[in-house]
Formats: sequence, C-alpha cells, structure tokens
Amino acid sequence: QVQLVESGGGLVQAGGSLRLSCAASGRTFSNYGMGWFRQAPGKGRILVAAINWNSLNLYYESSVKDRFTISRDNAKNTVYLQMNSLKPEDTAVYYCAASTDPRFTRATMSGGYDYWGRGTQVTVSS
Repeated sequence: QVQLVESGGGLVQAGGSLRLSCAASGRTFSNYGMGWFRQAPGKGRILVAAINWNSLNLYYESSVKDRFTISRDNAKNTVYLQMNSLKPEDTAVYYCAASTDPRFTRATMSGGYDYWGRGTQVTVSS
C-alpha cells in the first residue's frame, strides 16, 4: 500500500508562486510514475503535470506549460510541483497520484494511476 500526502497549498495573489509537495510512503517510490491533477469546483479532474520514474519524460497540460515545473527526489520519496505566475483559473484542489505501470503508458489519464492523495487546496485571488 502506498500513501501520498500533499502539502504546500494555500491562498496566493495572481502572479504569485506556490510549491506543492507530495510525500510518498513505501520503498518503491523510485519505480512509480507520478502525476499532479487538479479539480476545480463543478469540473472534472484533469492532469496538470506528470513525470516518469527517472525524470526523463515530463508532461504538462498546455495551460500550465512554461509556468509550472514538476520534479521529483527519489531519495526523499517526494514529488514537487512548482507553480509560478499563478492565475485565478488555477484555483482548484490539487491531487498527487502514483502509477505502478512500469511503462507509464496511461500517464495522462486518471485511470492510469493506482494511488491518490487527499488533495491540497490552491486558491488564487485576482
């Protein structure tokens, strides 16, 4: 069983920055593909960014490209999401997720992930 715990959310003004962290339990974190999803009120959960086990393959949703950066530290069992130039439309609950698929073939789909955190709220004021 893998437990994921997100932190770092909060209230920030437009143009500001936040850094989300997701700490994972278990000794096989370095084998997992990881993703950050978000869900705004009344909307579906969408992938924001994903990173494979060795950080060589990255994915970003088009609206966050050049503003958000996903990274991971396998020694610390942690994945990060650095969010810069935040906009009100970035307001959502952000979820961390882990995929045990060795080839990470469904990285862009919520169904491709096996474990989920409880989420952290990010609110961007205008």
